[in-house]
Amino acid sequence: MTRAALFACLLALCAPALAQPPGETGGPIVSQSERDAIAARVRDGAACAGCDLFQAELAYHDISGRDFSGSRLRQAELSLVTADHARFRAANLSLANMFGGRFSRADFTEANLSHSIGVGGYFGGARFDNARIDGMNFSGAELANATGLTQAQLNTACGDANTTLPAGMTIPRC
Repeated sequence: MTRAALFACLLALCAPALAQPPGETGGPIVSQSERDAIAARVRDGAACAGCDLFQAELAYHDISGRDFSGSRLRQAELSLVTADHARFRAANLSLANMFGGRFSRADFTEANLSHSIGVGGYFGGARFDNARIDGMNFSGAELANATGLTQAQLNTACGDANTTLPAGMTIPRC
């Protein structure tokens, strides 16, 4: 391999994943093959603020500390992911599968988590200021040290007897 080819490979691995900003309407922003390439770069360590990661496969990966602010992660597969200190500010995570994920101190401020699966997730110290959590299933989830949650938000989600919540808060049963 020539030096130029080696340099090009290293540059590609170090570059952040780039895509068009996400949209809430009007269908896919980028093609499926482009989304797959972006998801591969994220799995390899790239941050991805403002990316279109619709239906991205990130299960079992460590995406801790990465910035996904404003990204479209609708229907993303995030089960058993480690996302400590990750930033999901104003991201669309609706219908995402976050089963068993660890989101310690993750920032979900103004994120859309509607109808997502948070079953068995750890959200210790996670921020939920102005987040949409309607229809989200928090059964067995750890939310005791989460911040920014209101009773009004929790009334739109559901959980079970194993869901731990901030003191004085309740959640409807699923």
